[in-house]
Amino acid sequence: MANIKRILNIDLPQKQSAFLWGPRKTGKSTYLKERFPQSLVFDFLDTDLFLEFSKRPALLRERLFAKDDSVLEHPVILDEVQKVPQILDEVHWLIENRGLRFLLCGSSVRKLNRGKANLLGGRAWRFEMFPLVTTELGDLNLLKILNQGLMPDHYLRAGYQKALRAYTRDYLKEEVFDEGLTRNIPAFSRFFDAVGYSHGELINYSNIARECGVSSKTVREYYQILEDTLLGTMVAPFKRRQKRQIIGKAEKFYLFDVGVAGVLTGRHLEEARGQQFGKAFEHFIFMEIAAHRSYTELDYDINFWRTKSGLEVDFVLGRGEIAIEVKGSRRVEKKEMRPLKAFIEEYAPRMALVVCNEREERVHEQIRIMPYQKFFQKLWAGEII
Repeated sequence: MANIKRILNIDLPQKQSAFLWGPRKTGKSTYLKERFPQSLVFDFLDTDLFLEFSKRPALLRERLFAKDDSVLEHPVILDEVQKVPQILDEVHWLIENRGLRFLLCGSSVRKLNRGKANLLGGRAWRFEMFPLVTTELGDLNLLKILNQGLMPDHYLRAGYQKALRAYTRDYLKEEVFDEGLTRNIPAFSRFFDAVGYSHGELINYSNIARECGVSSKTVREYYQILEDTLLGTMVAPFKRRQKRQIIGKAEKFYLFDVGVAGVLTGRHLEEARGQQFGKAFEHFIFMEIAAHRSYTELDYDINFWRTKSGLEVDFVLGRGEIAIEVKGSRRVEKKEMRPLKAFIEEYAPRMALVVCNEREERVHEQIRIMPYQKFFQKLWAGEII
């Protein structure tokens, strides 16, 4: 981590606090300690600290009152804040009455919401930490990324397999079961396995419900748990005007990391070809777009478009401004551009792209075929959206 400079930029003016959310091991704590080295840190993964503050949240106020003003000039970091939801009332009081700044770091807003915790009523900005992005890496090793994922510890580790498998199992246990987010542990475990084979595909809630032995409503709740714990993102269909018969209700779901998805699907890629490679490649592109949307604070829509006849565009950005089809092949054939051509005819986007594994960029009619490396460069340079 010491050699990787994260692209996230948290710059807090005086009297401004912030939440920093993100899955475990994305590097939130390391980032905050490096970005704010003089800040006090209260880490609620420390069992003793967790027990003390759970019993008496006022301890935060008392301990901070004992500090010199020079120390309190810097933001106070509360790590894994969702473990002690009641601490946020103290934070609120200290912001309002003492003008202190806080950085509230956590991996799940769901427990705070369920416990009706004080989310500070707009007094804290929201930031999110994602797995590594390409601008943080330099040279790209595609198969390494798709197999190991982009969690810093897994990407930088030589023997990553055991660590990645353990992370997937332990993270599920800690984040969902230990936090009491669901009571039906066997059903949720079956659901988590089902997410693997339905990942990146149209979600059929009824089929998954039968597999898990629960209702469709419960499956929808399980997906919401994954979103609230930042384990994945739901992608809705693009529905602006409907001349063609399009799919307008079914959604897709992408997990937060391609390596974690690989563990769930039992996937290991030996070469840059084939259906499994194509799925992982599409997921990787989505991860980069989602991180870009957040880090740049552009907050544009990410959708997909699919007709009932089977034409599909993987990603539609900014209410139809950009249409992106992802192809893992080294040579994109003319017939593979039919969905994009149909989308262009229907919506006339500003830009239509095929992001692929070709070596050189080229243009076919109104469609730009772009190597993924070039796409990432242009995306972060602001030349895509």
